[in-house]
Amino acid sequence: MVFQSERFNHGTPMIKVFSLALAALLCIGSTSTAQDAPAYQAKTATTANVSLDILGYQLSPLTVEQVQVEAEAWQDLLANANQQISNNRVLSATAPSAQLDAARQSLRTRRSGILERFEVTLKALKARGGDTKSFEQYIDASTATGISLDFVMEWVMSPEGGVQFLLNILKFLLTLVVFKIISGIVSGIVRKAVSRLKGASDLLRDFLVNVVRRVTFFIGLIIALSMLGVDITPFVAALGAAGFVIGFALQGTLSNFASGLMILIYRPYDIGEVITAAGTTGKVDDMTLVSTTLRLPDNQTVIVPNNSIWGDVITNISGQATRRVDMTFGCGYSDDLQKTQALLEDIISKHPKVHAEPAPVIKVHELADSSVNFVVRPWTDTSDYWDVFWDVTRTVKDRFDAEGISIPFPQQEVHMHQIKD
Repeated sequence: MVFQSERFNHGTPMIKVFSLALAALLCIGSTSTAQDAPAYQAKTATTANVSLDILGYQLSPLTVEQVQVEAEAWQDLLANANQQISNNRVLSATAPSAQLDAARQSLRTRRSGILERFEVTLKALKARGGDTKSFEQYIDASTATGISLDFVMEWVMSPEGGVQFLLNILKFLLTLVVFKIISGIVSGIVRKAVSRLKGASDLLRDFLVNVVRRVTFFIGLIIALSMLGVDITPFVAALGAAGFVIGFALQGTLSNFASGLMILIYRPYDIGEVITAAGTTGKVDDMTLVSTTLRLPDNQTVIVPNNSIWGDVITNISGQATRRVDMTFGCGYSDDLQKTQALLEDIISKHPKVHAEPAPVIKVHELADSSVNFVVRPWTDTSDYWDVFWDVTRTVKDRFDAEGISIPFPQQEVHMHQIKD
């Protein structure tokens, strides 16, 4: 028993030493593993002509340290390209040749592509909070972007620079020209279609033609902007937001616009017609989608909002080819009614502008306070309305006087009574 206890006491320190040694080995192994882990290697700069979209996808998941490595790799490519251009210039200075010039132009184009991708990488680095100052200083010092004619020539001749920009400009102009032609063709088709509609006014035709032309051209303008590489998604979203704000601010104007559209569709009147609307009587001189311009009989111009017209009673005075003239004439209670009626019928029948059909109406209408009134209602052309009205009125006065028929007027009788004291 004593022997076994001694073995246990002597073995305890050995177990502790073994445990410590094992822990030390594990620590050394983990440290060695961490030290042996390979450092991040640049991937995007392995192909100098990688597309900008692919480069953006490759940079998207990287950390700031990894993007820093990518930026250093692109800087090395740019430095190499600068060195090759410098060597080419040295050779050209000593022995100029067309081959060296062509090679230098090729090197400039390659450097322009590298520089563009380098700047995309720096943008990604800056977005992650990295320091890009030293890279930008190198770009400014090695390419002299602000004053270097070589850089300008590189950009002009680069397929992704000046050449591409010129192609985009040509596409932009060509798209505008094409949609200008298309808008003219479509508006012409709409004009012919509307002209065939029965009852379609000139105002409605012009409105639809202008709307179709402008909407078609506007669509072409948006497509043309996309040809320049402009992202039209924010532009369309901004148009929607602006439309909402403008619509809210211009509620009254939009109400007039809607009323004008209803007037164009239902056509209660047209230009050149005489109407009574919103308490105003005049000839329609002009009409827009928000207002109607009336010219009064005394040549005053009145502009009436379409909302006031559409929301009120509209009387189209000259909307029909013929019109009835309503007149009233009175004779005294002591006059011969048969003779008076025959006289009125003779006056109406002999007027050259009175229509035989529909037949005029001449009847005893009412027994007024001081006269017996006849209604006289002949029909005439709308344009001759006032001529008939004024001619008949004057002739009635002359004939009544000649035939001894009185034309009563209001009278008052005063009776005085004497009161005896």
